[in-house]
Amino acid sequence: MFTRYIPSPPHSSLEVGPFNFHFYALCIIAGIAIAVWLGDKRLRAYDPNLTSVVADVAIFAVPFGIIGGRIYHVLSSPGDFFGSAGSFLDIFAIWKGGLGIWGAISLGALGAYVGLRRVGRTRPDISLPHFPVLLDALAPGILFAQAIGRFGNWFNVELFGRPLDAWWALEVPVTKRPSALRAFETFHPTFLYEAIWCSLIAIILIFFGKKFLPGQVFAIYITGYCLGRFFIESIRIDAANLFFGLRQNEWVSIAVGALALAYFLRIRHKHNVSGRI
Repeated sequence: MFTRYIPSPPHSSLEVGPFNFHFYALCIIAGIAIAVWLGDKRLRAYDPNLTSVVADVAIFAVPFGIIGGRIYHVLSSPGDFFGSAGSFLDIFAIWKGGLGIWGAISLGALGAYVGLRRVGRTRPDISLPHFPVLLDALAPGILFAQAIGRFGNWFNVELFGRPLDAWWALEVPVTKRPSALRAFETFHPTFLYEAIWCSLIAIILIFFGKKFLPGQVFAIYITGYCLGRFFIESIRIDAANLFFGLRQNEWVSIAVGALALAYFLRIRHKHNVSGRI
């Protein structure tokens, strides 16, 4: 029988013998695997000699990104972890959700830079690409990883939006609904909105990325993601810090998106100036 809404998963984990596999963590792992595979494929298309460079870089970028994402989440939601109302040990329980994309991108990029420098010392036989070229190669895969990671929020039944009466709405169990909205059964599936948005940007970058200068693909990724995240964030109803009527991540989207756009234009300007010399 056809349902008028997207059902919430009945379980957030799978027990196999003594092991308990959390779907949120499995989504993160699957996203990382696809990001590494696609990034490696794109980098080898740039230079066939760069075999396994992405995998070597990922040894640093992935843990840096996870740590950065968790730090951002903890700092933006301190009440969940500190004080009488919080649980300090939950800082390490990432399978429950809570990886801030801004911290993940920032420290993940730093880890990628460290990893690329490390590869340069251990593999002097190859000519490594410039860091912006590496970021461009990684960008679509990171977007697909973000899209898959959002399904982890679906399994955890979290970060959904305002009440919505539509066939694509997400059915939320009463125990997961905010107390003030217990009377509503279906809500905006913001996890799905963001997954679709990230996938669309990734596909665009894959098909049209060759038209841009080194570094611009990554800049488009950041700018495009921030644009979508701003509007999706405005729909969400989970607890968030508010500043002048906007949620914290809306302000971050504006600031980071503006910086990425400025970086995109700066690359073009530098190219035009050098071309006239």
